[in-house]
Amino acid sequence: MVVGPDGVARCWWAGSDPLYVRYHDEEWGRPCGDDVRLFEKLCLEGFQAGLSWLTILRKREHFRAAFAGFDIDAVAGFGDADVARLLGDTGIVRHRGKIAATVNNAGRCRALREEFGSLAAYVWEYEPATTDRARAMSGDLRTRGWSFVGPTTAYSFMQAMGLVNDHLDGCAAREQVERDRVGFPRPVRRSGLSAAP
Repeated sequence: MVVGPDGVARCWWAGSDPLYVRYHDEEWGRPCGDDVRLFEKLCLEGFQAGLSWLTILRKREHFRAAFAGFDIDAVAGFGDADVARLLGDTGIVRHRGKIAATVNNAGRCRALREEFGSLAAYVWEYEPATTDRARAMSGDLRTRGWSFVGPTTAYSFMQAMGLVNDHLDGCAAREQVERDRVGFPRPVRRSGLSAAP
């Protein structure tokens, strides 16, 4: 735990950077059922591989602009010219594999929406988020053709998007996040489809 200058106890990783503190207090662990936010987070978790989350967080607004607000259909339609544009964009992480994965994953996300009704319905079938569930989600996404979605990425995504409450005991946000989780209506798969593994 770390106690900030405002006297609030937070998870140690929130540190003192105001952007990171705001992310910890207002976003991390809050349950989410919005497909665009979920897709954005999965993509940004992939971009984070090998970097700190604060690096990605500082570039997030630029990522949003570069990737059409993470509109799934728009990103799925990106072509070679878009990839070249993104590789030249100094406001994002310019990694060809991660950029290609984001475009690929948008197309794969459209297929998931067709099958499950929404990305949210797919994701929330993996609650509660244990390490085993993160491995299962990661493996299933990879069999569906997704890239840069390993087990660590999947679990970080689950933590950030509220599938699990990993705020530390004593953290000021923990109880509110738990209340948010209790009151959150879980997205459900369209009827007649089998459950995720």
